[in-house]
Amino acid sequence: MGKIVVVAEKPSVGRDIARVIGCRTSGDGCLIGDKYIVTWAVGHLVTLQEPDEMDPALKKWSFSTLPILPEEIPLKVISATKSQYSKVKKLICDKDTDSLICATDAGREGELIFRYIYEKSGCKKPFDRLWISSMTDEAIREGFQQIRPGKDYDGLYESARCRSRADWLVGMNASRAFTLKYDALLSVGRVQTPTLAILVKRRKEIEEFKPEGFCTVTADFGDYRGIWFSEKNDPDTHLKTRAEAEKIASEVRGKEGVVEQAETVRKHELPPQLYDLTSLQRDANKALGFTADKTLKVAQSLYETHKALTYPRTDSRYLPPDMIPRVVQTMKLLPDNYQKYVPGALRDGKLPVTRRTIDASKVTDHHAIIPTNRKADLSRFSEDERKLYDMVARRMLAAFYPACDYDATKVITRVGEHTFRTNGRVVVNNGWHDVPPLENPPRAKKGKKEEEEEGPLPPLSAGDTRTVKDAVIREDTTKPPPQHTDASLLAAMETAGKDLDDEELVRRMKGSGIGTPATRAAIIERLLKVGYAARKGKILQATDKGVMLINIMPPEIASPEMTGRWELALHEITDGKQDAGRFMEGIRKMSAFLVDYARNASPQVAFPPDERRKKYAGKGGKGSGATVIDGTACPVCGKGRVRETAMAFGCTEGGCRFTLWKDCLARGGGPALTAKLVTLLLEKKQLVGSTGTLMLKEGNILFYPKESDVPSVNRSIIYNK
Repeated sequence: MGKIVVVAEKPSVGRDIARVIGCRTSGDGCLIGDKYIVTWAVGHLVTLQEPDEMDPALKKWSFSTLPILPEEIPLKVISATKSQYSKVKKLICDKDTDSLICATDAGREGELIFRYIYEKSGCKKPFDRLWISSMTDEAIREGFQQIRPGKDYDGLYESARCRSRADWLVGMNASRAFTLKYDALLSVGRVQTPTLAILVKRRKEIEEFKPEGFCTVTADFGDYRGIWFSEKNDPDTHLKTRAEAEKIASEVRGKEGVVEQAETVRKHELPPQLYDLTSLQRDANKALGFTADKTLKVAQSLYETHKALTYPRTDSRYLPPDMIPRVVQTMKLLPDNYQKYVPGALRDGKLPVTRRTIDASKVTDHHAIIPTNRKADLSRFSEDERKLYDMVARRMLAAFYPACDYDATKVITRVGEHTFRTNGRVVVNNGWHDVPPLENPPRAKKGKKEEEEEGPLPPLSAGDTRTVKDAVIREDTTKPPPQHTDASLLAAMETAGKDLDDEELVRRMKGSGIGTPATRAAIIERLLKVGYAARKGKILQATDKGVMLINIMPPEIASPEMTGRWELALHEITDGKQDAGRFMEGIRKMSAFLVDYARNASPQVAFPPDERRKKYAGKGGKGSGATVIDGTACPVCGKGRVRETAMAFGCTEGGCRFTLWKDCLARGGGPALTAKLVTLLLEKKQLVGSTGTLMLKEGNILFYPKESDVPSVNRSIIYNK
């Protein structure tokens, strides 16, 4: 009887699967058992060909060859991982192999990784699909018992294939066209450009914002206070001038106030929902300062390495009903420091079920992120892993706690012709607030609404009177919109640029946002890498280059809503509700439109000279915009010369490993590297500047800030001899 070859996405995942299904004999790029052979990719092994690989005439960038709109884009093996591809191909095509199991990550990109290998290898063997949401041994065993036919996921593959080809068509055509027109290396993308547009819009809003001064008047009634508000424009509390505020204050001081309204309403603050990836990234950015990319990597490590979290790349905040017993078991197996919170979540030993947490209709590929039903050994976690696990564990507990019940009191007091508003809040049942969101939560800043709220108010009824003991005037100015952070940008991406706080509206926008939970972090990092955005602490801001790019882009490619509609279409292709051919035809039309738009543009924007694209091909690197630095030999091989691209310095000699990223010193407060700095550094080995000292030592580039003996960057390895 022949073997079944299981193809995992990564070696570590492959080894975990092999251990569970009894594959213990080492082979060439695989592990072998009696029934199964487990092999693995290393991420993507196969990708789409570059234009010049399809046709050498496309090597030179020229408007005469645009738009590039092939009906089919051939696949190629990625050279860096060619060896592993050969091993996988040999196994899946072997005559002794009866069938395959696709065990790549259970999502769109995982499906694409396997299908591209399958297609490129010419394999015709039947295959099934392993679909799991946890890497625990129990989940893997259950997954193999519930294996499904590969054809059940044809819609997911078609969606992934459309996404891949759409990004290729838009990116290749638009990047070439705008680069040629503006003589500057410009990267344009179906997803990254509208994301940049969100940052540019916020930067412009802040730059164009004109602050206005205002005053508020607060009356002291002895046992409570009230803020003046306009009856015509309720709930406006702002007075435009100090004189208006002084007039009101003088008219009410010492006067008698009469309570016109005193209402108390019992309200319920529902517990937070479980985490999906985007909401986890947002909260981790706010509470822990993690970037979106860091949160994803830490969560992936907790999923793969420690088996402590369920699959993190999910867009669902719900669990299916069959997960109820497992959640109960998970809570009982949480580390000891969480056990004091478990009784509040498991009332009478049972899990309270509501559609806010348990809803099969809201679970698509994967359910919400929760801890696995495996006792976690926190001592084996890094500090960042402990912090993120802590957030997820606490969120799971809080989600099943009762609502927070409180009495909200609203009092309106009239003093002459002026009205004052007082809001009171008394917590009756703390509910889910008994589970702090972090082990040591920082003291939260009060918002405007909370600043107006008082604690318990005295018993008040309509007709009660009070004398105004004092009236205090406070001066302030209106504030511009806040700078974007990873958290707020992720929220805007999730809702296609719409600033939504309403959870229900956010839910309805699902599937029509920019990118997917699994790709949004990479999109943000891409904008930083190409210099269209910069990060300062938590703040993300469009750079001058990013603003210039959006200024020359047509609204059709810079529109978050357009990209949101494309993403919704990809979801519908997965579900079989939209034709893939129709979607791709729309993408081809958009690609041709972008080329025509660039061709007919009247350039009124000049990109900075140091970013200008000197060459489109040749010794500096094919189509890469690389420039050779005259007279500077490569410090590694000595044969080639140092060449500069938009993001790094490298070698003109093929196969040489010399790489020096321009922003490698940025996190330590060092300068961005320029051709002049690199030339001098390679020659002199040490440079002293106004901000500190640069030093080249044993293949590392070090930056010592001024008046410091400790290098702030000491891991930027640029070459190894």
